[in-house]
Amino acid sequence: SFPRTEQQRGLLLLFLGVQLLLMGAFLYQNHHRHSLALFLRVLRRDRPAVGEELPFLDVYANLSEIHPVDRRKEDLPSCPLISPYISKLVKASNTLKPCLGLWGKNPLVELGGQYQPPDCWTRHHTAVVVPYFGQDQHLQHLLFHLHPFLQRQQLHYAIYVVNQVHNTAFNRGKLRNVGFWEAMQEEEWDCVFFHDVNLLPEDDRNLYICDIFPAHVSVAIDKFDYKLPYRGYLGGVFALRPSHYMKINGFPNSYQGWDHEDHDIAARLQLSGMLLSRPHLLFGRYHMLEGQDPSHHPDLLASIRHKGQQDGINSLGYRLLSKELQPLYTNLTVDIELPTPRMRMQHYPPALAWVVRSQLLSTLHPFSAQQDLPLGTRHIQCCRGTASQSRVQQ
Repeated sequence: SFPRTEQQRGLLLLFLGVQLLLMGAFLYQNHHRHSLALFLRVLRRDRPAVGEELPFLDVYANLSEIHPVDRRKEDLPSCPLISPYISKLVKASNTLKPCLGLWGKNPLVELGGQYQPPDCWTRHHTAVVVPYFGQDQHLQHLLFHLHPFLQRQQLHYAIYVVNQVHNTAFNRGKLRNVGFWEAMQEEEWDCVFFHDVNLLPEDDRNLYICDIFPAHVSVAIDKFDYKLPYRGYLGGVFALRPSHYMKINGFPNSYQGWDHEDHDIAARLQLSGMLLSRPHLLFGRYHMLEGQDPSHHPDLLASIRHKGQQDGINSLGYRLLSKELQPLYTNLTVDIELPTPRMRMQHYPPALAWVVRSQLLSTLHPFSAQQDLPLGTRHIQCCRGTASQSRVQQ
């Protein structure tokens, strides 16, 4: 009868609830990785699990479909939310191409490595900053691969290569600060990607745009079997909005070598209270041409808590020796061996001034910039027939 039926129904619901709890605990214990990938594969059989052999497409496969439209800019439609040119996996080629061949393959890229979609108004404006220390072959690989990758996403973008002079130790953190500062002098970028020169993205769905949170993008590198080497790893490629960047006072200028500043920036994000986003392992895939193994420095957090406010964009000192507009990138040659000058508020680029005026730096995080921003003397020389110019900031 009726009471017995209700009792059976209650027992059935209890049994199903226990099964769901057990499944949730199982997924949690496996860190949502292998089990979740298997679960997604069951639901969608067209998405293979991480680490399997996958079919790759030529990175220039459908670039010929993008054509300029004979209309005034104000008449162009807005770009769609999802670009129609995005495919899936793209091949990270190990074959070097001559520079002239690269330029010919990217006819819509303007001098200085800047690109805007010719057929629509883009929604996203991304600067890509690449610290450089003589890795010419790596740079050619990256330019060959990254330009068509970004064009298919219908982005307004530019690539800035920050070239360190002298034979001093490589200072990637300081070069990133320089690249950020110089990029923001030119355009009001709403997103900045900091990109190691030896990493090539393998999936078009790994979008080079910024979200409301800072993003570590290179979460699945082939050298590390397409998984994070450890949980706190923040190396390779990651994205910050200008407000995020200023909130954590940029990168440290004091580290030399290839790895320490990545751990520093991870600690700064943690101390600032901002969440960190990451793409799924199926999307954040990268091929590493060559590079250093990441090392773990758990003792950095305490020291960063004390020095982060003084070491960063508010203590940046450098001399811009030349700014060359190459066919596929803007080359910034800098001397970073300078004493730390004092920066002044009026030297902020317009794109950053609103961040300071809104007092984000003093009200939302522990790394508020109490000093004004410096720049010292900047000598700018543009190539390909443009007039040289120099600007001295008093």
